[in-house]
Amino acid sequence: MIRSFKYKLPCLLLLIILRATTDQSLYAQQGVYDTIVSSAVIYQGDTIEAKTLEAVSVYSRYNADQLAARAAWTRLRNAIYVTFPYAKRAGVVMNDINAHFTYIKDKQGRKKYIKTREKELKKEFTDPLTNLSVYQGKILMKLINRQTNNDCYEIIKEYKGSFNARVYQTVAFFFGSSLKQDYDLTKKDNRDIENIVKEIDGVWYQNPNRPLIN
Repeated sequence: MIRSFKYKLPCLLLLIILRATTDQSLYAQQGVYDTIVSSAVIYQGDTIEAKTLEAVSVYSRYNADQLAARAAWTRLRNAIYVTFPYAKRAGVVMNDINAHFTYIKDKQGRKKYIKTREKELKKEFTDPLTNLSVYQGKILMKLINRQTNNDCYEIIKEYKGSFNARVYQTVAFFFGSSLKQDYDLTKKDNRDIENIVKEIDGVWYQNPNRPLIN
């Protein structure tokens, strides 16, 4: 009997140790330092755990319509970046001419003054303007309208006469364009132009020492 108990004693001790270990693992979360702090919200009387998930970026390919729209926007934006400085310059020149006209009353004197300004502008802008595409020229005329509140047909008619205005309008027509480019902001195309112009005004012209043309 003693001998049998001698061999059973280690087995009992092993069982006691295993039981104690199992009991501790079952109640391990009851320790003071085992509490997990979590945010929660109360929704309709229930307390619900709340967590802020990390942002997830989702990407997808453009379809054909989206690609076409992006290409059209990029083309428009590039054209405005090229032509807007010329439109601003045109507005300044027109204001200066009109200011001089207050002191020049006779028709011949005005024509003579316009010719002197025309020579100056041709020397300054002939080369860069002849390199514009038809599309860029159309955008330029819209921007000139924006800066002067007059379309190019009316400007040419005022300074060069009705005949010259009709001639230039005919030439523009054969190139698939028109001197009578409006700037009505109820139209989406013109609103797009206005948005891009405001972008340029915020970026380019904050620096008064920036060159007129890049």
